[in-house]
Amino acid sequence: MPMRRFGRPGLIGLAARTAVVAGTASAVGGAMSRNQQQRAQGQYEQQQYEAAQQQAQIDAAAQNAAAQYAAAPAPAAAAPPAAAAPDDMVAKLQQLAALKDSGVLSQEEFVAAKQKLLS
Repeated sequence: MPMRRFGRPGLIGLAARTAVVAGTASAVGGAMSRNQQQRAQGQYEQQQYEAAQQQAQIDAAAQNAAAQYAAAPAPAAAAPPAAAAPDDMVAKLQQLAALKDSGVLSQEEFVAAKQKLLS
């Protein structure tokens, strides 16, 4: 029977023990790295999904607003300023005459509006 040696291991034993420790550390480090990458990929996919949901909500709101805008009547044109050019004065007098002819304004209202416009 060979005698077993006690005490410090030999060079081969030390190299074997170092290889086992290094291999274990490498395997554990690789597993941790894969887990971190998988977790990061999952978070990225979740963020992309949430961003897509928000974009879909924004698109839907924009379509609703566009539909409401298209269905709404056009706003009335703003009245021109009181100190208008002579062409505007003629246009206003013609509008007043058209309102009188259509029956919206009476003769008295037409005369009063015309005096106010000319003064």
